[in-house]
Amino acid sequence: MEHKTPATELRDRMERFQLRMDAENPSWEFAAIFGRTNQFYFTGTMQDGVLLIPRDDEGVLWVRRSLERAEDESLFADIRPMKGYRDAADAMGACPATVHVEKEVVPLALLERFRKYFPFTETASLDAQAAKVRSVKSAYELAILEQAGKIHHHVLEDCVPAMLREGMSEAELGGEVFSRLVREGHHGIARFGMFGTEMILGQLGFGESSIYPTGFDGPGGCLGAAPGAPVLGSHDRKLRAGDLVFVDCACGVRGYHTDKTVTYMFKRPLPKEAIEAHRRCVEVQDETASLLRPGNVPSEIYATILDGLTPGFLENFMGFGNRQAQFLGHGIGLTVDEVPVIARGFDEPLEEGMVIALEPKKGIRGVGMVGIENTFVVSREGGRCITGTNPGLVPVY
Repeated sequence: MEHKTPATELRDRMERFQLRMDAENPSWEFAAIFGRTNQFYFTGTMQDGVLLIPRDDEGVLWVRRSLERAEDESLFADIRPMKGYRDAADAMGACPATVHVEKEVVPLALLERFRKYFPFTETASLDAQAAKVRSVKSAYELAILEQAGKIHHHVLEDCVPAMLREGMSEAELGGEVFSRLVREGHHGIARFGMFGTEMILGQLGFGESSIYPTGFDGPGGCLGAAPGAPVLGSHDRKLRAGDLVFVDCACGVRGYHTDKTVTYMFKRPLPKEAIEAHRRCVEVQDETASLLRPGNVPSEIYATILDGLTPGFLENFMGFGNRQAQFLGHGIGLTVDEVPVIARGFDEPLEEGMVIALEPKKGIRGVGMVGIENTFVVSREGGRCITGTNPGLVPVY
């Protein structure tokens, strides 16, 4: 199997996780990781199974299906087969009273099946500790993210303008963007950690479709295909001269994502108000990126940037109407929505190697969502963009 995560990477990740658990949960004894994203991070494979980590022993990946694939693609030190949790319980020995699990991920029914053979009485969360470990990317991970960023840059900046045709639907554009991304090397999924979040590509819309309300916690909007599938784009909304085209999507390589938004003006310029608002959003992105340095605190960056914005600009900033997102950017990696977040309440200093998508945007009545998004690596010189530098509002005539 190509693209195996190096054993040194896996050992380093496990060591950092255990050290983080020791520091933040000094009494922890046993962790059980069911979520496939975290399983992949720590073992290099995604299977139906559970990764069990005793505090004073090596972790074991117990696999129900497929052991053959796990052994083929993973360099994790200890992978064992199981027909059910009983097999793992018999081999692991006594179970402590408290087990740390991914409370944001694990269904109650699954946990009850696990408890049948691991008779713990309490659960505690390991979500924050795993997320913080994942937030700092290694050189190995950054190289993969840069591959995703190059694809993202090329498709959204170079290819999408040629796709735009009067009369095409949002869904048609979404399908063409997705197809091109996949042909260029995109892994074909936009994975989120947020419960119940489903996306094929991202958010895409013509005109005011891009400010249509959604249940997603982000500034943009999307009509979607139907109420039962509010994704990709509408089959009915067709592209017209004078439309703003809004494309906000993820691109991924080998499990790792970048995030990017580009806007386009189709056949006619947008109103001056919209163009000026867009330019200010680009300035906000650049100002925020300059502060993505190790030691700077996300909540302080957020306050600094917002304090510099006028009341008029803040109206409909990061959304539209009463639907305004309370952040400027978010961590990204194996999922699109990672920590740290450039928002209030995120008070741990940034570290070199963190990767953050910045997305200052502003809704304009009658026009749609202007603004920009790119993915940046935290560095001593400030955020280093890995998804391209086009300022958006690309004219397509």
